[in-house]
Amino acid sequence: MIVLLVFFSLLMFRDDICFALILLQFQSMLTDFKAQAEALIKFANNRDCLLTCALRSSIVFGPGDTEFVPFLVNLAKSGYAKFIIGSGENMSDFTYSENVSHAHICAAEALDSQMEYVAGKEFFITNLKPVRFWDFVSHIVEGLGYPRPSIKLPVRLVLFVFSLLKWTHRKESLGSNYDTAHQYALLASSVRTFNCNAAKKHLGYTPVVTLEDGIASTLQWFSRDLEKSDDMMIQSTADQLLGCGKVADILLWRNEKKSFVSFLFLNLLYYWFFFSGNTFTSSAAQLLFLFAVALYGLAFVPSKIFGFQVKKIPPWRFEISESAIRDFSRDIVVVWNHGVRRFKSLSRGGDWVKFFKIAGSLYLLKLIVSRSLAAFLFTVLSFSFTAFFMYEQYELELYHLARIFIECLTAVKRRVMPVSDASSKPMFM
Repeated sequence: MIVLLVFFSLLMFRDDICFALILLQFQSMLTDFKAQAEALIKFANNRDCLLTCALRSSIVFGPGDTEFVPFLVNLAKSGYAKFIIGSGENMSDFTYSENVSHAHICAAEALDSQMEYVAGKEFFITNLKPVRFWDFVSHIVEGLGYPRPSIKLPVRLVLFVFSLLKWTHRKESLGSNYDTAHQYALLASSVRTFNCNAAKKHLGYTPVVTLEDGIASTLQWFSRDLEKSDDMMIQSTADQLLGCGKVADILLWRNEKKSFVSFLFLNLLYYWFFFSGNTFTSSAAQLLFLFAVALYGLAFVPSKIFGFQVKKIPPWRFEISESAIRDFSRDIVVVWNHGVRRFKSLSRGGDWVKFFKIAGSLYLLKLIVSRSLAAFLFTVLSFSFTAFFMYEQYELELYHLARIFIECLTAVKRRVMPVSDASSKPMFM
């Protein structure tokens, strides 16, 4: 009987001797159960003619993995995979799933041959090629199309934050649980290598798939799986706010060339109207004149200049369909009627909240127009081409930070203003 055990606790192994840094308590209940299972398997050895041994595989990965690689994918989706915990130099052993199956076959054959060095023993199984933990993570997340880890965080700071969050949630009985993240931080910042000489000597184990080939097959499988998932088709919040159209594509820099040309064109317009020294009407007239001259001159330009194709603007580009005019007119009517209804409700009085909203908005508009319209438009222009893009890139990080901030505020509110028992009792019996 053979048992596969995968340990995620903070342990150091040398020459198949286990030196546990934590002797009285495991890091998680799952690790505790695995240790108990191994103890039961060893206890069953040589009972009723049954021979057993335990295989300890280090960080198993491969196609169909439901633990380690999906956890990395979720980290990458949430944006946390870009952080490196510690120096990034810690070494770890990984094991491809097919090599684990091969180790089981080797152990079964060794037990069947009644080898005295196998029964009742534990054997560490790896790919026999320790690598930097963060190099492995980088191969996985970058191979699946996510940014590779690049920002280093001190280990003590990360562990302190997770310990503080766990203590806060346990103290205030909040729903979130950071045990898995805390466990990953320990795993990602520790040296975790194993000596497999006993498995090679007594089981005849050698990896049948190299680490590089295992990573390649894992990436191939998960890439197909991610393409099938609906998560790849989910639109970002910034895209939805901007209407999921051409404006969203430009402001979110979907096409860098088109976005840069649009940004440059809008800046030229901004300079033309506010810093050319002319009035707004004069600037608009000059701009229309230049456009007419350029359009007229384009008709006399040959189709090719020095071998380069010159694109002509077809006449239909200047046509506006009747449906577009109707839609535009309908939108104007809807906005106008909405404003009229607002002012009608305001004239009846009684709604002070609406009054202050409208009065404050009009006063703010007056300040913007009278003081510095140019500065306001420059701020809007810069904000449009940067804020939406940055929000889309760090949307999940901002969401998680906001959630943690709200949970902390809730905990402080509960501590400062506890709900009294008397307030929950009915006033009349």
